Amino acid sequence: MMKKLTPLLEWGTLLLSTGAVCFFLVVILWDLISKGAPSLSWEFVSTLPRAGMTKGGILPAIIGTVLLTMITALVAAPFGICCAIYLNEYAADNWLTRIIRACIRNLAGVPSIIYGLFGLALFVQGLHMGTSLISAGLTLGLLSLPYIIITTEEALRRIPASTREAALAIGATQLESIRDVVLPSAVPGMLTGLVLTLSRAAGETAPILFTGVAFYINNPSGYLNQEFMSLPYHLYMLSTQHQAIEQVRPLAYGTALVLIIVVFLLNLTAFYIRYKHSKDE
Repeated sequence: MMKKLTPLLEWGTLLLSTGAVCFFLVVILWDLISKGAPSLSWEFVSTLPRAGMTKGGILPAIIGTVLLTMITALVAAPFGICCAIYLNEYAADNWLTRIIRACIRNLAGVPSIIYGLFGLALFVQGLHMGTSLISAGLTLGLLSLPYIIITTEEALRRIPASTREAALAIGATQLESIRDVVLPSAVPGMLTGLVLTLSRAAGETAPILFTGVAFYINNPSGYLNQEFMSLPYHLYMLSTQHQAIEQVRPLAYGTALVLIIVVFLLNLTAFYIRYKHSKDE
């Protein structure tokens, strides 16, 4: 009798846990949408803030977030992918390689505020880049690097060894085998990990707090050597530091909703890549 009840108990526990998570997620999303949707308009996403940030839009914050994410991708993706290829395809399985992998996984668990302080010491002060968009982008690139290495290496590991052996058997070199056979098969998994990592980086506040983000910039175009606005920091300031918090609360909810939409679209892109790859297979 107990053996029959055990699967039902396990199934009920899983169902209850899933329902609880979904319930709280729906509550949070409903709160954001119900309070943020009235603030959404074309003016809100296409104009500059005005009247002490109590009116106007969030265009500079949107542009700053997009540029920051692009710099992060340009910095982290090439180095992360090349490092993962070396570790998985070329490096010998010895104590040194295992130490390197352990260090990468430990770096992925370091709090983001530590990366912000490191970026302040290295890029802002050490390399004299100042508080700027490029300093913040390089800092977020360092933050994203371990995640890209890990996800790319996992995508490469899913490619069967027989695929590599077949390419080598017909006369291809190891480089040609990796370039023409392994990488095309691993690209969907690599892109999925990259997009998910960038969506996480787009919502970070701590790493850019010390390296270049500003409360208000009246130039929406932005330059690499200047400070910039960002959606997560803008939301933080409107919610906690503004002199008229109650007055700007609708704008804060609208900013939060825009940030959620941006992150959702990035995640949706990753899911689409995975779905398209599985369908093609």
